[in-house]
Amino acid sequence: MKRLYLILILGLFSMNIMAQTNAKQDVIQKIDGEEMKGKVIKITDTEVTFIYAGETAQYVLKKSEIAKIVHASGRVENISQQSLPAQNRQNDQVTMSASSVDHHNKIAILPFTYLMDNQPGADAIGYKAQEDTYGFLSQHSAGYTILDPRTTNALLSKAGVTKDKMINFTMKEICDILGVEYVIDGSITQNKGYQTSSTSDISSSKVKRDNNDKVKGVSSYGSTNSNAVQRYDVAVGLHIYMDNNASIYNQTHKAFLSNTDGSYNSPLEYLLKRCPLYRK
Repeated sequence: MKRLYLILILGLFSMNIMAQTNAKQDVIQKIDGEEMKGKVIKITDTEVTFIYAGETAQYVLKKSEIAKIVHASGRVENISQQSLPAQNRQNDQVTMSASSVDHHNKIAILPFTYLMDNQPGADAIGYKAQEDTYGFLSQHSAGYTILDPRTTNALLSKAGVTKDKMINFTMKEICDILGVEYVIDGSITQNKGYQTSSTSDISSSKVKRDNNDKVKGVSSYGSTNSNAVQRYDVAVGLHIYMDNNASIYNQTHKAFLSNTDGSYNSPLEYLLKRCPLYRK
């Protein structure tokens, strides 16, 4: 009889273990592709507390690292878009309609506006800055798809969104045309700074003598060379919008030192590294 009771108890214990093993679990899918299975304990505005199956240690994850959570009940909760601070979305000033599934985590970069001494400058520099932004952000955008500049510009042109008419379109309309969730709108401003100049004098004299070593004459010549170098103060502005017209990033940064070639790369990378779409 005792043996029968022991077998029965062991059987019930085994069934309990199997039930726990086969129980459905919460699954966290991170932006980098990693999956974490266990139980979600708590979700706040910025973090998710999680326990691995069979463990007791609690792990706290940033929402910016999570793409979605598939709960044990089957409910799917998209997280990545919710990680943006609510105050940056300016809820009372935008149309908060739901994002299209096709737009999710897609980015387009508009041609930059280029100003030289506060006057419209060459369009070529604006297109070059667009290409540079695409090249830099493509290396730091895990979880996002970035539309290449050629496709972006072709779609804008077909839709009649030229530079002089762009002001007539909302950012939601531009996002719909490009099929993206985020649009990056940038500007480059170059202003003439101080000018450096240098002058150098070169002179030479030649003495002519006869066979008796007497001076017959003296000839001399001289030249003056002047060189002036113009230096430029450069600033870059970066504005990021969502497909609901929300502005989530708007910053301007000026190059610490003036330069002679008007280079904008340093302030541009400074802003990109601090924008909400950047991934290390």
